[in-house]
Amino acid sequence: MYAAELHCHSSLSYDGRDPVELLLGQAEAVGLDAIAVTDHDEIDASLDAADRADDYGLVGIPGMEVSSAAGHVLALGVEEAVPPGLPFAETLDRIRDRGGIAVVPHPFQESRSGVLANISRMELTAADAIEVYNSRLLTGRANRQAETFARQYDMAMTAGSDAHISEMVGQAVTRIDAAERTADAMLAAIRDGRTTVEGRRTPWRISFRQAAGGVKRRVRNRFSDLL
Repeated sequence: MYAAELHCHSSLSYDGRDPVELLLGQAEAVGLDAIAVTDHDEIDASLDAADRADDYGLVGIPGMEVSSAAGHVLALGVEEAVPPGLPFAETLDRIRDRGGIAVVPHPFQESRSGVLANISRMELTAADAIEVYNSRLLTGRANRQAETFARQYDMAMTAGSDAHISEMVGQAVTRIDAAERTADAMLAAIRDGRTTVEGRRTPWRISFRQAAGGVKRRVRNRFSDLL
């Protein structure tokens, strides 16, 4: 079983703080086997991380977090950006056309662009997997709902820290029963549901700090665009 961080953000995300080398260093320090940097609607840092992962003893999985019209979708295994704003079903198609798999993060959290605010439960079953443990939780209810849904519909399950600072990489881990220690083998195993999940809550003070930092950076970036 290989331990992977499948949902984290670099400074390329509007709400991320740290460069990829800090994310990779943290993943190495906590004993992970693989990492996917999944910035919001950006892929360059993830491609950089995937290229450099071997230097840290890691498997790099390229990817991104796509803002579909319905909400967020993780595109894992893609090396070309998927455009934001497309309908949910078309977003899934674009991810697969690029050789990736589509994982829906925090689907029951409307305040964090969970897709179930805008699509039906049956539409959600078209995804390749569901993130059933996200470390940035308040009560854990949304995670429990996601796991119940995944079990009800026999869907593959993942976990992710959703880290926006490097120290939180590895708070949630997907253990993958892959045939070999490669990105392709791990993605195939996730698609087939050969995973288990584990995780710890991101401390509330850090979650609030991450959220506040994201708001500040978003406002600063928008102000810069107007100048």
